[in-house]
Amino acid sequence: MATQRLANNLASAMLNQDDPDTVRAGAPAYLLLLDGMIRDNPKDQTLLVAGSRLYGALASGLIQDSARIKRMSNRSRDYARQALCLRYKSLCQNENAPFEEFAASVNELGMDELSVLYAYATSWAGWIAARTDDWNALADLPKVELLLERIINKTPDYDNGRAQLYLAVMRSQLPPALGGKPETGRYHFEQAIAYSQGRDLIAKVEFARRYARLVFDQPLHDRLLKEVLEAPAQATDLTLSNILAKQQATRLLADDYF
Repeated sequence: MATQRLANNLASAMLNQDDPDTVRAGAPAYLLLLDGMIRDNPKDQTLLVAGSRLYGALASGLIQDSARIKRMSNRSRDYARQALCLRYKSLCQNENAPFEEFAASVNELGMDELSVLYAYATSWAGWIAARTDDWNALADLPKVELLLERIINKTPDYDNGRAQLYLAVMRSQLPPALGGKPETGRYHFEQAIAYSQGRDLIAKVEFARRYARLVFDQPLHDRLLKEVLEAPAQATDLTLSNILAKQQATRLLADDYF
């Protein structure tokens, strides 16, 4: 229990930091410490999920080097997969199976431990996002989407709406002219914002970037980003993400997209 508390406290300390440069400088020590703890306790699901979460957070916005992002996202997914295989052996075995077999395994889940399934789905999404030039990776998106659908069907506000946000991004990839359904993405963005009570600022940044730009809605785009800049950054386990969201909002408003 002491080890699990330490892992959770490390994750919380990083996510609540208001200086991204401090996190960039200090995160490697955190990660190495977690790596050692996991090596000593390779079947501890709490440690594995915490490790996946921290590596995923670092890969999703704190570093820019594509090779490092790929390595970090790979470690994040590996840790989540180890936790999954301890909990859901059938799904683990069918990870690379055709979609129908994979879906059958998902449908058999008892859905009694969402934290492991969520870590697996989101780390997989991050792994794919780091490999957008790899068609084999992109082909896994429907599997990730299915997992997130199962999570929000059971708990719509899971992770204060972040599960909705992941789905929103996935469903805002193509314009209607190419068969996309961006209005479905908009619904999930609005759900994500509502469930976080507006505190998760990255939801508004992604809403502007993924949806408003896709449908060329500049008034919505600019309104969302200005709301991000005006909102407080401090929020439990969201402060670091919100600081990064503000930085991204400034850049998006400054470029000449429309």
